[in-house]
Amino acid sequence: MVLLNSICNFLGVMISFILVMVFVAFFILSERKVLGYIQIRKGPNKVGLSGLFQSFADLIKLVLKFKVYGSQLRSYMGLYSVYLLVVLATGYCSLYFDWCSGGTHSLGILIFLIVTSMSGYSILGAGWGSYNKYSLYGSLRASFGSVTFEACLMGLAIILGLMYSGYNLNFSSSSLYSLFFICPVFYGLWLICILCETNRTPFDYAESESDLVSGFNTEYCNVFFTCLFACEYLIIYIMSWFTAIVFFSGNLVELATIFNTLFFLWARGTLPRVRYDYYINFMWRYSLLFIVFLLACVF
Repeated sequence: MVLLNSICNFLGVMISFILVMVFVAFFILSERKVLGYIQIRKGPNKVGLSGLFQSFADLIKLVLKFKVYGSQLRSYMGLYSVYLLVVLATGYCSLYFDWCSGGTHSLGILIFLIVTSMSGYSILGAGWGSYNKYSLYGSLRASFGSVTFEACLMGLAIILGLMYSGYNLNFSSSSLYSLFFICPVFYGLWLICILCETNRTPFDYAESESDLVSGFNTEYCNVFFTCLFACEYLIIYIMSWFTAIVFFSGNLVELATIFNTLFFLWARGTLPRVRYDYYINFMWRYSLLFIVFLLACVF
């Protein structure tokens, strides 16, 4: 019986991973379309019906590409870091499957914190193992931004533990009240945090093409670049879902997930990049102090 449950859970996680990756393909297409309309131009519209299969064509192109290595090679640390990011993406999908199946894991939020903290190591290893100073700069920026996000996430986990007397992901969705209506300012700060964690404009310091030549993924191509690129968009969806179930409850969770996903598109198409030191000063001087003040109010 235990073996059967394990097999069913494994298949459920794999199905969730595949479905989320299919969503990622259409999310990338939607992003390119929305950015095209924002910039008053046409997005992808040639491959398939109105460009519907553009993402799948890009996937085939990336997989078929190859790179001839000369005297400079990536270390095994860089390659294993890509594999680690794929494993962490599967861990996110495991939590997503547990929530969708009505699971009652008592430490879901803390497991989410652990998986999120490991993503910083994968990006740091991917940049450090590339033997490229631009990749190293991008990975260092991303790692420090990830530490900032984890500090806010730990404060959020403590607040949720005090509010719902536990760390189950289903506690907040089944509750009659939600964190958004208690403190809407915290929701705005959290949106800023997830923009940096997912390397999105205006806080895409790990991949700022204007000064880092694409950042930590500069030396990657074909399958490895596809893994980095797809896992990044998968984490965007997972962060949108996690934000929805934390700050909202009931039927508002689905609407909030859609809004959070569209927020990523809107932010990339309209907001300019903020200086890195401004962001760090804001997060450590004001955001964390606000979280401490909110914790004091909850106590």
